[in-house]
Amino acid sequence: MISDEIREKVRNRAGFACEYCRVTETDTGGMLTIDHFQPKTKGGSDNSDNLIYCCTRCNQYKLDYWQVRNIDMALWNPRHKPFSEHFIVLDDGMLYPLTQTGIFTIQRLRLNRHPLVAYRLRKRHQLEEERLLSHYRNLVQLLEKANTHLLRLTKEQQELLKEQQCLLRLFFNQRK
Repeated sequence: MISDEIREKVRNRAGFACEYCRVTETDTGGMLTIDHFQPKTKGGSDNSDNLIYCCTRCNQYKLDYWQVRNIDMALWNPRHKPFSEHFIVLDDGMLYPLTQTGIFTIQRLRLNRHPLVAYRLRKRHQLEEERLLSHYRNLVQLLEKANTHLLRLTKEQQELLKEQQCLLRLFFNQRK
C-alpha cells in the first residue's frame, strides 16, 4: 500500500500530469493513478523511483508489462529519460518516435490515440493563443507608453508655439 505522503510526492513530482501522455488532472477532472513501472508481481517495489503518476488509460494499456528478457522491448521510463530523447510532437499532434523504445512505448500505450492527438493539438493552440495574447499585451503597453510620450511632446510643442507667438509679437511690435 502506497502512503498518502508518497502519493503526494509522486503527484507533485509529475506536475499533476500523466508522466506518459502528459494529460493533466485538470483536463481529466480528477486525480490520476499510480503505476509501478516495474510491476510488484515482477519484482518491483513501492520505492518512489519505481512509481509513475499516470492516467487510467496509460495504466490500462501498460498493464503489468516488464522487459524480462533482453529480446523484449524496453518501455520508456519517464523517471529516467526525458520525453525529448524518445519522442517529438509533430505539427499534426502525432508523436513521432526517435528510438526503438519510443516506437514500442507509442504502440504499447497507444500514445497516438485520437483523443491524445486532439489533446496535444488543443494544448498547442492554447499555448499559441497565450503567446499571442502576451505579445498583444506587450504591444498595448508599448502603444500606451508611446501615446503618453506623444502627449508630452504635443504639450511641449504647444508651449514652444506660444513662446514663438510671443517672440513674433515682440519682434513685430518693435518694428512698428
